[in-house]
Amino acid sequence: MLKRSSKNQVSNTNVVETIAAIATASGAGGIGIVRVSGPASRLIALGILGQCPTPRHAAYLDFKLEDGALIDRGIAIFYENPHSYTGEDVLELQAHGGTALMQILLARCIELGARQAEPGEFTRRAYLNDKLDLAQAEAVADVISAATVEAAKSAVRSLSGEFSKHINALLLKLIDLRMFVEACLDFPEEEIDFITQGRVAEKLETIMVELMAVFSKAKQGSLLREGIVVVLVGQPNVGKSSLMNQLAGEDVAIVTSVAGTTRDTIKNAIQINGVPLHIIDTAGLRETDDEVEKFGIERTWRATETANIALLLVDAAHGIGEQEKTILARLPQEIRKIWVHNKIDVGNTKPSCQQIDGATHIYLSAKTGDGLALLKNQLLALAGYQSNSEGIFMARARHLQALAEVDAHLNSAKRQMSSAELLAEELRLAQDDLASITGEFTPDDLLGEIFSKFCIGK
Repeated sequence: MLKRSSKNQVSNTNVVETIAAIATASGAGGIGIVRVSGPASRLIALGILGQCPTPRHAAYLDFKLEDGALIDRGIAIFYENPHSYTGEDVLELQAHGGTALMQILLARCIELGARQAEPGEFTRRAYLNDKLDLAQAEAVADVISAATVEAAKSAVRSLSGEFSKHINALLLKLIDLRMFVEACLDFPEEEIDFITQGRVAEKLETIMVELMAVFSKAKQGSLLREGIVVVLVGQPNVGKSSLMNQLAGEDVAIVTSVAGTTRDTIKNAIQINGVPLHIIDTAGLRETDDEVEKFGIERTWRATETANIALLLVDAAHGIGEQEKTILARLPQEIRKIWVHNKIDVGNTKPSCQQIDGATHIYLSAKTGDGLALLKNQLLALAGYQSNSEGIFMARARHLQALAEVDAHLNSAKRQMSSAELLAEELRLAQDDLASITGEFTPDDLLGEIFSKFCIGK
């Protein structure tokens, strides 16, 4: 059940505890940071530093154990609530980034009254204390995990509030329309005229158009975040591993003239125009008595169940035969497919992209790379990629689902124009789904799932 009050309820539960964690990546480094948040931050500063630094001023001080022994000497910064990342008193201790030294410093903070922070707990507190909305909080993790430059740019846009700004603008228009429609309920004998005179249908259409614009940008952002999974399938010795190496730009798969060389799935991550692609090379599909090869073939079929796009490789000289048609028939219906006619260098055929009976056929050479650009363009087109990434913000699967549900409710509202009661109810449901993106209406179990995937210390 969605609850508006869940934010305050969770906040009140945790506000009395002080948390601490190592905020920098594990392993040795030039600098390591231990972060503390909560009401005991000032006392912890006194215990380690002998003083609490002036808020928001860096101080170069000794970090000490209880007996006065020196842990290290470094930079300490104290942020007084509410002017901090979490909205609470926050202490940051910057020392040399030795693994053991960081653990000693963290242990000292816990000794002085803090507890080990849970994954994402600092950002969760920032959300609960209204320093970030939920979409911005999720963008923190996306900035950290961004695998491409374009993904990082989109995540920063979401973190800065660009996505939330669009959602909130839609919310205001939706609330305004909903208020007008609900006012009609006070005049039941005139509700149809009231709705007509208030240009409700026109306003609803405007909201739906703007929603689709936001959905398009969010979908692009989700593509940059999640990427697409591409599986290479076909008979043995058609060049799957060679194509894998061409796409990866390095020899990640063994290539020989012996059919059946690849016995298991091989995965590699690449990017095209900033879009992550997870390429899976698979064992050749054929009848065999080899137990190891059978196991690899079974894994091939399992890989097709989770892929977004299947590249069906065939020998250009051989073409599509009965075996290839059998493979095509067994592939999941929902997976998008591209026929790749490989080895055009053998027959001196030029690279090309053709549409034949509604299917895409790419003619290329995995050996020379001729035609590879055509394949990359088709992969991006099938994924729904648009070259203009300006204004795209990072989005997650739950955001896309919420936007799709909003669209469904608005379409239903459009069909209920003759009944103010049903129209008002659909608008209310649309508002709740839209508000769930920024966290105005969010179930507590969803919050736990979102923040549990953050790294500790963030």
